[in-house]
Amino acid sequence: MSKKKGASRKAKNPKAGRSSRFVWRIAGSAAGLGILVYFLVVNPGRRKVDLSGTPSYNILLITLDTTRADHLGSYGYKPAKTPNLDRLAQEGIRFARAYCPAPLTLPSHASIMTGLYPVAHGVRNNGHDLPSGIKTLAEILKGRGYSTAAFVSSFSVDSRFGLDRGYDVYDDTFRSESPFKTQNSERRAEETFDRFSRWLEDYGKNRFFGWVHYYDPHLPYDPPSPYKEEFDGDPYDGEIAYMDRYVGAVLERLKEKGILERTIIVVAGDHGEGLGDKVELGHGIFLYEETLRVPLILHNPAVFPRAQVIESQVRLVDVAPTILEIIGLKDEAAGMTGQSLVSWIRGKSRKDLDSLVETFYPRENFGWSELIGLVLGRWKYIQSPRPELYDVKNDPGERKDLVASSAGKAGELKKMLEQELLSSSAGTRTAGERTGVRPEDQERLRSLGYLNFAPAGRGAALPDPKEKIPLLRLIQQAQTYELEENYAEAENVYLRVLEDIPDSPAGYVNLAIAQARQRKFDQAIRTLNKGIARIPDSEILLVRLGHTHLVTGRSLEAFETMNKVLSLNPRNVDALTVCAGILDTEGRKEEARAYYDRALAVEPESRFLRMSYAGNLASSGRLREAIDVYKKLIDDFPEEQAFYQYTGIAYSYLGEYDQAISFLERALAIRPTPTGYFNLAVAYEKSGNIREAVKVFKLYLDNSRGESETNIRKAKAELERLEKGS
Repeated sequence: MSKKKGASRKAKNPKAGRSSRFVWRIAGSAAGLGILVYFLVVNPGRRKVDLSGTPSYNILLITLDTTRADHLGSYGYKPAKTPNLDRLAQEGIRFARAYCPAPLTLPSHASIMTGLYPVAHGVRNNGHDLPSGIKTLAEILKGRGYSTAAFVSSFSVDSRFGLDRGYDVYDDTFRSESPFKTQNSERRAEETFDRFSRWLEDYGKNRFFGWVHYYDPHLPYDPPSPYKEEFDGDPYDGEIAYMDRYVGAVLERLKEKGILERTIIVVAGDHGEGLGDKVELGHGIFLYEETLRVPLILHNPAVFPRAQVIESQVRLVDVAPTILEIIGLKDEAAGMTGQSLVSWIRGKSRKDLDSLVETFYPRENFGWSELIGLVLGRWKYIQSPRPELYDVKNDPGERKDLVASSAGKAGELKKMLEQELLSSSAGTRTAGERTGVRPEDQERLRSLGYLNFAPAGRGAALPDPKEKIPLLRLIQQAQTYELEENYAEAENVYLRVLEDIPDSPAGYVNLAIAQARQRKFDQAIRTLNKGIARIPDSEILLVRLGHTHLVTGRSLEAFETMNKVLSLNPRNVDALTVCAGILDTEGRKEEARAYYDRALAVEPESRFLRMSYAGNLASSGRLREAIDVYKKLIDDFPEEQAFYQYTGIAYSYLGEYDQAISFLERALAIRPTPTGYFNLAVAYEKSGNIREAVKVFKLYLDNSRGESETNIRKAKAELERLEKGS
């Protein structure tokens, strides 16, 4: 998968030797204090941001999923064990008040990568697609000669959603042994770091833009040892501590390669976590500080020689334009709604930047109202069926809603919010522009999905999530039961939830999964069909029904259901994979390949799809093509014994026994198996090397535990025949 690069030269430390001269100059001068003041204020090498050499620097973006700013040591959290992140903050630029645009992984990352708010880039919830016309940071940098590589850790940012655009390598190969990526698919920081490290091993002299995404502090919290034991009472902090270890591993790897000093590191959280502070245990429902405030840190001692904390309010939409200005590509940020923070870093600006925040998760997942907010300095206004207003400076816990007592301020902020949405939806914003919102503008807001701004009397309003807190507690209880594998109780609770929200696709899916886990498949199918009767065009309901038909052996029903999915979304990988597999099993090889081709166009890195496609080619007699696919799989998964085995067998069928023997021997070197010995013995026999064939047949018989008696008898008979013949 990864494209190989050459090795890099070690950069010189631009700060080397300064410390000793600094001491000598103070000690050796009668006017030491005056020289010290001069040195600190005037000396450009120590105090000022120097962007002159940055076009030759690497950029490494590290995003920390579900990471609250107030749970890192550098942000004042004493129980934290985050030495690597803290060191980056203490040596670099730490933004004390950074806001994400949405408390959801995909929308927030889309904003980081585009410099646009969700209203402009269109990704309002996990599972949405980034529209093709929107340019990403990776596309810009690739166009300017950077090597680009991303290593992500969860399905939420899978390549199928569009964030892979502009990357030479987009490594989202998690749960590679599984035929399907579920919404919960993820991998630990250790594995993601390992994939990054392997890519970096072949990195050459070219500048790179890299993205490493860690997902660990996400429900369910399950840190590995020793963090599990050390943070027994607070596994969320344990997950962050574990993740911090692999932030440190990235830094150490860059240092080993000699490129740390020439790499500008940007660390950003994508959103926070509720932790029950205001009922919500996870994130996505509400727009309170615990899910919106994120860490944001820039680090490179040569570029940012003076560590500082910037107290001004900033946003994740500012990340892309900031990176672009730092490396001399400021003009490329034209059209982004975010602003470069270089003026703040240089001390030329201290103003707060207004922050748009929103979540469509309540509406799309539960049928409740979306929430939209504006954070303006000390004030936060949240537009909902029952609006909220908080003074987050004096009331950081948002305990006192001021809408009633400060109606004038609430009305003012609502108008600002409306105007901000209208201007940001076009992908541009004029600083300081505040104009009135006309009736036709309110209709435009409705067309953008913001139903909360509809004029009074325009249909039934969706419920306010705040009014659904008892139901939210119930949903969270059901999720807890699922994590505990208590599926019977989860089923009972989900039945109660569906009574309240009968038009929620997620409700039917959750109930059906709980039933299927108890092997109550017929009930699961009835549940899904009931949901489809109410919501006939629900992709997630149809996909789940197709899978349930498949696991119960109803292949015809599965095929028909998945083709309904494809009529709604021709790029649905699950539907394409299921249809391909069914056709393949029925011997309709060419038809199956058409589905495989479509699935691989969306998920070209899928190990399962590539392996299935190669098997289809081999069984169709297209052995050379199958071998090409297997060899590429070996390049990407050199430790996988089966791919060497299949390649060797394909060469055997072609009569190219030297090649066959080579691959079959490599398969056995990785993991000796009875099948491997048997295939190698046959290859030796067919090549005419009877002596080696006899030797390997004996190895097969010595290691035949678990093999069928029929296979063992055949091997014994063949061995006897060969020994007599020799």
